[in-house]
Amino acid sequence: MRSLTVDVIKQAFLQTPGEKLHKKLYAAICNCILDGSLRPAARMPPTRDLADELSLSRNTILRVYEQLQAEGYISTRTSSGTFVTHSVLDNLKTHSDKTAIAAHPEASAALSTRCLELLENASASPAQWGDFIPGVPDVESFPHLTFKKIYDRVARRPKPEYLTYDAASGLEDLKSALSDYLRTARGVKCTTDQIIITEGIHQALDLVTRTLCNPGDNAWIEEPGYWGIKNILRMNAVNIAALDVDDQGLVPQTSPVEKPKLIFVTPSHQYPLGSVMSLSRRQLLLAKAREFQSWIVEDDYDSEFRFSGQPIPSLQGLDENSPVIYIGTFSKTLYPALRLGYVVLPNVLAAPLKKVHNELYRSGHQVVQAALAEFIREGYYAAHIRKMRQLYSKRRTQLVELIKLHLGEEYLGDYNSNAGLHLIIQLPTDADDIQVAKCANAEGILVRPLSRYYFNHRKSQGLLVGFASVQDKDMEPSFIRLAKIIRQNPSPS
Repeated sequence: MRSLTVDVIKQAFLQTPGEKLHKKLYAAICNCILDGSLRPAARMPPTRDLADELSLSRNTILRVYEQLQAEGYISTRTSSGTFVTHSVLDNLKTHSDKTAIAAHPEASAALSTRCLELLENASASPAQWGDFIPGVPDVESFPHLTFKKIYDRVARRPKPEYLTYDAASGLEDLKSALSDYLRTARGVKCTTDQIIITEGIHQALDLVTRTLCNPGDNAWIEEPGYWGIKNILRMNAVNIAALDVDDQGLVPQTSPVEKPKLIFVTPSHQYPLGSVMSLSRRQLLLAKAREFQSWIVEDDYDSEFRFSGQPIPSLQGLDENSPVIYIGTFSKTLYPALRLGYVVLPNVLAAPLKKVHNELYRSGHQVVQAALAEFIREGYYAAHIRKMRQLYSKRRTQLVELIKLHLGEEYLGDYNSNAGLHLIIQLPTDADDIQVAKCANAEGILVRPLSRYYFNHRKSQGLLVGFASVQDKDMEPSFIRLAKIIRQNPSPS
């Protein structure tokens, strides 16, 4: 029997402009979900049927479905099929219609002050796949078949404990493989007892903030810095002090009025500017943390992707019994939809935070964790990182040359280091980076405005331009379109 969803998607596909078929199909299905043509829980057509109906290759359909699943639009149920998710429409409407909530007194009255503040400052983008999107790896280069073979092997005869509630804050096999990897690759000093497996970086940050801060406590963050930590601190009623960043990383206050309980830093590749924290600055920060009796939360962002020179060891590994909580994620090294991160805790914090983690979050995905443990143990993880480091280095070089050719060297940001998955394009002070990004986003170019990453009013104008997920053949034509949009603004003096 012919599926009605095939007709809905086909009609939308034919009406959607665009030359690249996979992007055209992706946009068509997204629009169908957002406008309600495809309702939550609607069964998606089998990839083979949709390929036949649209006269596309099945690989194209698979590529689009994988991306839609990675972004939470659809989900696959074993032996049942693929379905539109229940939550995506509500989540996207919440993001795009913040002002509508404020316009309805009954909604405002129902929500907490902290929730309303978060909605007012929401920064998460509903679009997570497009040219030059920052922070997204090349998911097409992931060894899907290799990982699937390992996963199928584990899932065929899973241990009973893989299929029940997780009571250990992560699978022991994964924590063991991860501790060995971190010790070798990042100089992190830890045992499996110090590791908690989380569902991504946000859960890790929320866990640390909830357990170590009382309402009214103080925290240092980088200025500019990651929007996610600002929102988590706001929701936990923690006071924020945004400290400047220079070419050596965060600049600590020597005599703060209020001592920080937590200090959040991205020393390996400062997000978003890109500076690498010098060894002397790391040592100073450790000394200040001890002086103030603070905990440093080290987000080892993009540490795997340094393209020249030797990586500086992690803060956590610089000192015995360091006051550092080390967090990381597999989102950049593998793919974001995996939703696996980790926290490495000082011994004194390990037991209480594990108990809180189990009480609040009840993690799962043990079969995936078991597969990932074998993926790491068998050397595939390290091999994949080596391969991607070479690929990303090439793409970074290509993007730098395109910036110089089509805009000028003066547009390269001051702190762009030879690391990470994005570059900063510096705009003149009288430019409007939010408007530039909005125009680019409308063209499917998902750059992000630098000014949105500032907590205080003093803001630089620029664009975060990701290069990791842009295919080589698409890099130049897409950048020419972006450069045209940028040139509509005043040139740097």
